[in-house]
Amino acid sequence: MREVEIVVHGRWAELILNRPERRNAINGPLGLALADGLRTINSDPQIQVVLLRGADGAFCSGLDLKEFNADPPPEWLVRFGDIWRATHKALFQSKKPLVVALERFAINGGAALALAGDLMFVGRESFLQVGEVRQGMAAPYNMAWLRLRHSAAITARLALTGHRFYGRELVEMGVAYAAPKEGSVVAEAIALVEELVDYPDQALERIKTTLRAYDDENADAWFDRATQATERTGSPPRAVT
Repeated sequence: MREVEIVVHGRWAELILNRPERRNAINGPLGLALADGLRTINSDPQIQVVLLRGADGAFCSGLDLKEFNADPPPEWLVRFGDIWRATHKALFQSKKPLVVALERFAINGGAALALAGDLMFVGRESFLQVGEVRQGMAAPYNMAWLRLRHSAAITARLALTGHRFYGRELVEMGVAYAAPKEGSVVAEAIALVEELVDYPDQALERIKTTLRAYDDENADAWFDRATQATERTGSPPRAVT
């Protein structure tokens, strides 16, 4: 079973985090597969929009701590920092709009994946939690995506408290696009995707490329800023969510 599935529906594609037995938790193979999937989709000119969701009605529970603490350690562990950087770099560089369907939860590293989306649908009773502060960890990728898309005030509200923020709160803050009823999150996200793909060819890519042009830094520079700030505070090296 692949950690990330790609399902193409003509002019749009689904990327599905596919570790349901671990609540779609993040490990090295999932990071590699997600980056590969994004590159594959971006190389297909027919695909106009990407929908990112988790298998079996949940988005992502964060790092798979069972695997990160395994003895002996998995072979990918020493490379995970590079793997996770490449995953977020692929998200940053994607020219296709990314719609996120957040069901149940997106926690820590999973929150960073959700925040990478251009448009987020989140269930009214589902939550996003940037909770690394509660574990004494840094959250460089969460911080990078929050500051790319949102104000310092919203970033502080999510990252300093470590609280769970639910669907309607996220919409009120402008973090999410919509908060459908539980059970209809994916369907409503797909409805928007199918509306968007009817727009003229490459129109969405042009808009997203223009939006990214307002950023002063490339992917490496943007993520370097967050990770270097983490290193200056002496945070644990494996706190890479």
